[in-house]
Amino acid sequence: MRTILVSLIVALNLLAADSPWRIAIPGWKYEFPRDHYGHGDFKTEWWYFTGNLTGPSGQRLGFELTFFREGIIPPTQRDSARSRFVVNDLKFAHLAVTDATNRRFRFLQKASRGAFGEAGCSTGERIAWIDDWSLELLPSGDFHLRASAQAAAIDLVLTPRKKPAIHGQEGVSLKAAGEGRASHYYSITRLETRGTVRCEDVTTEAKGESWFDHEWASNQLALNQSGWNWLCAQLQDGSEIMLYQLRLNDGTIDPVSSGSYIAPDGSVRFLASSQFSMSPVGFWKSDESGARYPLRWQVNIPDLALTFAVQPVLDRQELVLAPLTYWEGAVDLTGNKKGVGYLELTGYAGTLRALTR
Repeated sequence: MRTILVSLIVALNLLAADSPWRIAIPGWKYEFPRDHYGHGDFKTEWWYFTGNLTGPSGQRLGFELTFFREGIIPPTQRDSARSRFVVNDLKFAHLAVTDATNRRFRFLQKASRGAFGEAGCSTGERIAWIDDWSLELLPSGDFHLRASAQAAAIDLVLTPRKKPAIHGQEGVSLKAAGEGRASHYYSITRLETRGTVRCEDVTTEAKGESWFDHEWASNQLALNQSGWNWLCAQLQDGSEIMLYQLRLNDGTIDPVSSGSYIAPDGSVRFLASSQFSMSPVGFWKSDESGARYPLRWQVNIPDLALTFAVQPVLDRQELVLAPLTYWEGAVDLTGNKKGVGYLELTGYAGTLRALTR
């Protein structure tokens, strides 16, 4: 499966390299629930959920479920009369479950062309699905996540407690210098979550809070960029933080990096890269990929009088997949504000030239 997926994405990106796709430019007018669904005129899109949950006996659990859509045929070249075997998009998804109490982490990947409807985006209540893995928007406005495999499974209902937070400025989140080097990006930063989480043979009734990111664009990492450090955090005072640092090939941070502070009332404050610092203070080396990840961080946001440390609930939360090997895991925040969150680190297991935050 890994070799097949790598070959597919390489071939499809070559085919579409010179094709016209819509790019993210200032002025996008977000509308909901419309924008929860797919945007097929952009090349790359993902729906990303993470959560920190607790079992009835205090068990600490985390989850990630992400659906990806990677465009193959641009809108201007689509033909409704073509063969069913020619599809517009490649769909794939990642599931990961962290059982911090028992120190277990399990991850899985699915990929599909969706030629016969077994995978797709934006039909009725279903926002995205691959086989029996699905993301649905219920009539109540809640989200329903389902994904099951031998090693792990989730079945969760998520109720938004805040309105969507729009990241960036003028409707775009910059990712590199130059027109269109950006994405349209919003988050629902706090969702009350309940349901079941299974890790191996242990199923737990769990509840807690989750985070939802939705992002769409037509750009890849620039040639001088190698990956990113990304953090989402839910603080105990009812506020949230999203920060990302795009790393250049020389190890420095691209100044287009940015973040958002979401106040308890849901208002959003843009944070330029000059307004915060994320400094690594502890590392972990993977015995599978050989990558050395900065898992412990000190974060400072002077304008908000915020300072906190970030540390993982479990070091071993690396998804060794193809073509994307990355670290994605549940973290705790301690400092003058406490909270929980998720940390994502890409490009440490080799230069990344695929999806871009």
